[in-house]
Amino acid sequence: MSSSARNKKVAFSVFWFRRDLRLTDNCGLYHALKSEQAVLPLFIFDTEILEKLPHKEDRRVCFIYDALMNIQTELLKVGGSLLVIKGKPIEVFNKLIIQYDIQAVYTNHDYEPYAIDRDFRVSELLKSKNILFHSFKDQVIFEKAEIVKNDGTPYTIFTPYSKTWKAKLNEHPISSFASEKLLSRIYKSIPLLIPDIKALGFIPVETIDVTSNINEEIIRNYHDTRNIPSIAGTTNLSTALRFGTVSIRKLVITATKLNEPWLNELIWREFFMMILFHYPYVVHSSFKRKYDGIIWRNNENEFNKWCIGDTGYPIVDAGMRQLNETGLMHNRVRMVVASFLTKHLLIDWRWGESYFADHLLDYELSSNNGNWQWAAGCGCDSAPYFRIFNPYEQVKRFDPKLIYINKWVKNLNEMDYPLPIVDHKYARDRVLVAYKKALAEN
Repeated sequence: MSSSARNKKVAFSVFWFRRDLRLTDNCGLYHALKSEQAVLPLFIFDTEILEKLPHKEDRRVCFIYDALMNIQTELLKVGGSLLVIKGKPIEVFNKLIIQYDIQAVYTNHDYEPYAIDRDFRVSELLKSKNILFHSFKDQVIFEKAEIVKNDGTPYTIFTPYSKTWKAKLNEHPISSFASEKLLSRIYKSIPLLIPDIKALGFIPVETIDVTSNINEEIIRNYHDTRNIPSIAGTTNLSTALRFGTVSIRKLVITATKLNEPWLNELIWREFFMMILFHYPYVVHSSFKRKYDGIIWRNNENEFNKWCIGDTGYPIVDAGMRQLNETGLMHNRVRMVVASFLTKHLLIDWRWGESYFADHLLDYELSSNNGNWQWAAGCGCDSAPYFRIFNPYEQVKRFDPKLIYINKWVKNLNEMDYPLPIVDHKYARDRVLVAYKKALAEN
């Protein structure tokens, strides 16, 4: 902003973008624009998060950057601008409070432990300066304790949770928030400089083509096509949903009309968010505590081979190579590779979870944690520990013509393709012994 604007201390409110990178159907933005003050949109590249990213070529940072540029394009059309700052949120707001006459800060809820603590600290700072802090539900349909048992305790089994979730949805139809119709209330500003990727400390990298567009045909056929990794049988909306470039309300409305199995996947996402909110210890420990007694082999050489897709099991290698090359992996294959790491190699699920966290474009703590614990048998409503995916049978069922495998494992029929890292039957027997022993002793 110009120095004259700072000197005059023009009064406005701030809308703080986080996991909601869109101008349409954005609950917090809608309420900000409905307020009396003009609204300055803000995004903070949080160094508390950026500094923990292991790679300077991070597709997620580039995806966020592209989404911000799309928002900026639309804001410029109404004479506004997005303010983008790199730093620790508490320090950023300390500076903004000194520079500007901020009346209120609006944002949308986040449910991860770090985000809860961050928002508490920011809200306390604002309160000390007599600045209002408003936060709204936006990235889920039902949050926190909105879906609980009759006694008020959280569900830990998905099926009864989903039944209650659907019943409540019928009782309370979804309301959208037409924030896009109120953009004339954006604070009028000259275009503000947005730091480029290099200024953020990252290297530009081409991101995989992910979409925010809803393909109704795919959703209609989802139950028939979801498990076939060689075809476009899933919506590819997970990244858009993760960063909020698409509205969850829009997706659920579509799902209720077209396909219940796809709706169930959206409910699973909220189920895992609820679990993380109520049981934050799952970030570092098994939901079922007794599973922390498992003696993992944790062979680093075998783990590295799993990471690069060099296990000698083609479906596992295809999945890991897809992940490393694109930042994405088909959901059926995610289950296979997770089962393989924990059950065939007896490597701690936290190792695999961490690798996914570093590489997945659609990484979300609650879903990543929940699904890894599901695969390892130690989470809430998990697959039983004795359910061990047979990689060969998975290929027969879901990629019999090796279309998916050949796409990602280019050396499948070459001399340098490795022999299986472990015999399937031997691995199965070994893990059953390890799990039974741990559970018997705890």
